[in-house]
Amino acid sequence: MSNKLINLSGINKSFDGTMVLDDLNLYIRENEFLTLLGPSGCGKTTTLRIIGGFETPDSGQVFFNGEDITNVPPNKRQLNTVFQKYALFTHMNIAENIAFGLKIKNKSKSYIDDKIKYALKLVNLDGYEKRMPHQLSGGQQQRIAIARAIVNEPKVLLLDEPLGALDLKLRQDMQYELIRLKNELGITFIYVTHDQEEALTMSDTIVVMNQGYIQQIGTPEMIYNEPENAFVADFIGESNIIDATMIKDELVSFLGCKWACVDKGFGNNKPVDVVIRPEDIVLKESGKGTLDGEVTHVIFKGVHYEMEVMAGGYEWLVHSTSMFPVGTKVSISVDPFNIQIMNKPESEDEEATRIEE
Repeated sequence: MSNKLINLSGINKSFDGTMVLDDLNLYIRENEFLTLLGPSGCGKTTTLRIIGGFETPDSGQVFFNGEDITNVPPNKRQLNTVFQKYALFTHMNIAENIAFGLKIKNKSKSYIDDKIKYALKLVNLDGYEKRMPHQLSGGQQQRIAIARAIVNEPKVLLLDEPLGALDLKLRQDMQYELIRLKNELGITFIYVTHDQEEALTMSDTIVVMNQGYIQQIGTPEMIYNEPENAFVADFIGESNIIDATMIKDELVSFLGCKWACVDKGFGNNKPVDVVIRPEDIVLKESGKGTLDGEVTHVIFKGVHYEMEVMAGGYEWLVHSTSMFPVGTKVSISVDPFNIQIMNKPESEDEEATRIEE
């Protein structure tokens, strides 16, 4: 990844006395697909709107290519935004919708015609020039909204939950479309979603947010496999999060058993949180693993079985391609590499911040 294209420095924003962003620091690199991920009200859309110029921070600065653009209006920024509500002009046909921004810039007719053809081809809707928005499906309307943004040749495309209104199959198709577009166009995508699967599928970098703070920043693999705190572990996929004591390096105790792990540097006899993903648990015959228990619940999920196992006074969530009927006595085993140790937060508000590279 190349240089930092956008830099948010010390951003604070409140609405009606409620803090929405608290000293937010974040940079976005050129050609990066960066996703702001978090629950409703975590500040992700506000962050996007500040980047786009639709909101002004109470304090802090927004830099674009090293230049302070904090007070530059949206139409003067090299950015284009695609919202969840596509906002196509209903009285204009598709070609007119796509050409709208170019006409404002007084581009020539031949330039505009070329751009419309190019954009429609890019979003796989060649020949749709004369159609009206109401004649298109939700997915097609969404692609036209993206085409309309692309023809302006922005350096950055801001996408605010753009697939939120689509059904699951269409969303998945559009996810692949967006990845393809990003690779073909070589522009920076900043994407807002509360859908973890969407973030994991599409992003180069995920920024997990909660209550106006950045909780963790990293690649999808890092966020999933190495969550920095219980919020991230719980929000990204399903997890077993258990109170534990780090006895010493590479040895942790929880639910009355000692477990080998690979983590070091937490100190001796320190309280920690342990995270174990459901798919990392191996069920064995009773007595063959570390902790014995009983299967209490089974659901078939298509790719795997989802089971609940009561063991050590804790209800474990287990995903496995092997099915163990309810009532089966089993034993839980976990590879040391799959036991993730995390520090317990010292306060409610303790947040993880991005370490400058």
